[in-house]
Amino acid sequence: MSVQNLRAKLGARLDGDSEAGFTLIELLVVMLILGILAAIALPSFFNQKEKASDAKAKENAHSAQVAMETCATENGNSYVNCDEDRLKEIEETLPTTTAAAGTESLSVPTHGTNEYKITITSTNGNTFSIARASNGAASYKCTDPGNGGCPPGASSSATEADWTS
Repeated sequence: MSVQNLRAKLGARLDGDSEAGFTLIELLVVMLILGILAAIALPSFFNQKEKASDAKAKENAHSAQVAMETCATENGNSYVNCDEDRLKEIEETLPTTTAAAGTESLSVPTHGTNEYKITITSTNGNTFSIARASNGAASYKCTDPGNGGCPPGASSSATEADWTS
């Protein structure tokens, strides 16, 4: 092959005259890269509905806590008469206590003169509770650690986790 023919072929190749598209290998490499990116990104989107449901339940638990404190202020710093019905009077947006399956529900199982416990169950079944001890310390617990909006517990055998962190 002469130098002139080589220059002509090289010039045509650089000008793109003889190549009209991508090779099969180039297309396969691009498809492989897109597949890897999708495999990395998609799993993080699957859990978003559960997290949103749990975020709503956490907000409702906090609203119930504020309503409980408001009720206590109205009752001379006593939580005795602060039941679910009274909390719904103070904060109308709280979920009902007898909710149907797949909806949020509110529960105030224990309350005394200076302590209470509020429990909200989210639509996906996670339970978020706020408890106030007699010394004024509040604890925020959730069931099903590591799923939805309930962070992983302190150990793999934990049945509750602290959801304030």
